[in-house]
Amino acid sequence: MSRSMNRREFLQSSALTGAAVVAGSSSVFAQKNKSPNEKLNIAIVGVANRGGDNVAGVLHENIVALCDINDDYLGAASQRFPGAKTYNDFRLMLEQKDIDAVVVSTPDHVHAAASLAAMHAGHHLYCEKPLAHTVYETRLVTDTARKLKKVTQMGTQIHATDNYRRVVELVQSGAIGEIKEVHVWCDKVWAGKGGRPTEMPPVPANIHWDLWLGPAPERPYHPTYIPANWRGWWSFGGGTLSDMACHHMDLPTWALKLKYPDTIEAEGPENNSETTPAWLIVKYEYPKRDQMPAVKLTWYNGGKRPHYFADGVLPNWGDGTLFVGEKGFLLADYGRYLLLPEDKFKDFTPPAPSIPKSIGHHEEWIQAIKNNNHETTCKFDYSGPLAEAVSLGNVAYRVGKKLEWDARHLKAKNCPEADEFIQFTPRKGWKI
Repeated sequence: MSRSMNRREFLQSSALTGAAVVAGSSSVFAQKNKSPNEKLNIAIVGVANRGGDNVAGVLHENIVALCDINDDYLGAASQRFPGAKTYNDFRLMLEQKDIDAVVVSTPDHVHAAASLAAMHAGHHLYCEKPLAHTVYETRLVTDTARKLKKVTQMGTQIHATDNYRRVVELVQSGAIGEIKEVHVWCDKVWAGKGGRPTEMPPVPANIHWDLWLGPAPERPYHPTYIPANWRGWWSFGGGTLSDMACHHMDLPTWALKLKYPDTIEAEGPENNSETTPAWLIVKYEYPKRDQMPAVKLTWYNGGKRPHYFADGVLPNWGDGTLFVGEKGFLLADYGRYLLLPEDKFKDFTPPAPSIPKSIGHHEEWIQAIKNNNHETTCKFDYSGPLAEAVSLGNVAYRVGKKLEWDARHLKAKNCPEADEFIQFTPRKGWKI
């Protein structure tokens, strides 16, 4: 949608999407009178790298369509799945009639275009994190999934682990008391260097560059962008924050029942209009939720960390999350957790496990489709607000102001200049 569409028009147009429902309240899979024991027909958009990992998660179903802009990747995938039809353009792929569900693993800037097209074609959707490239796109994808009654899952695979479940139980049982402060950090760096490349090498024969650009503004091909460094360019990604925060901020979002922040403030190196920063600190303030107090969550990347490390309060630790409670600290990462001070909690007995074990992140989505059950753990109604918060950190950094956020209207109340970073105008031919 163009930037000229205001948010009232967006809400009205989103409401109308309900009239375009292909499958009604039941899944396409169920309408085809298939047994839950039968396999889904799955289409893959993006077959290598991150996409290859997602293919591995669903390969026990029927892979009936493969799409990639890299002919070498597509050829290798086709050898694995010789019965699948192959495409370079997902828009053509979605005309194939036997598809039940779609997995999207493209670069961020194509997520919304591919996801919306898939859902409007009647298909259920698994989409890699972050859910979309901008706040506006993320909300549109989230609302469309709800209105079209699609079974969805965002690719925050760590959500399915036992460790995250145990940490959530500890937080919600009150093990460290009320929590008003959380810190989340990741040392990874996705950042561009300087301006755009000035060289203009030829596009390799195996790359369909125009299709890779998709809705992004046109620019010449350069090998610095693909296969992975696009994350460091604003036109395609959102740096380390967009790449990693949906994983790490997922834990406090789940444990503390966070949704939309009231304010967002960010600091980093001097802003570059082309490339993402080498480091970033983002401060979110969330309102009270039920009986939980307001909480301040701070994100760090690129070597920045909370002061508790320098203060000697925390042990040597890699990437992670720190919950600061009135009774102590809870330090966690993907696979472990620690209650601090250790001597205070040496006799502590954790609560009995209460959150059911996941059957697997991809398998949750597959079984929810087969059983016409929309309750995946990272369905877009949950993961959409998480991805919006992540995206808002980049918006705050790029405008250089503390944002007062109106989530209902997708508006920074005190900062109209944020609008250009909340939504953007897709390239001609790629309207969403």
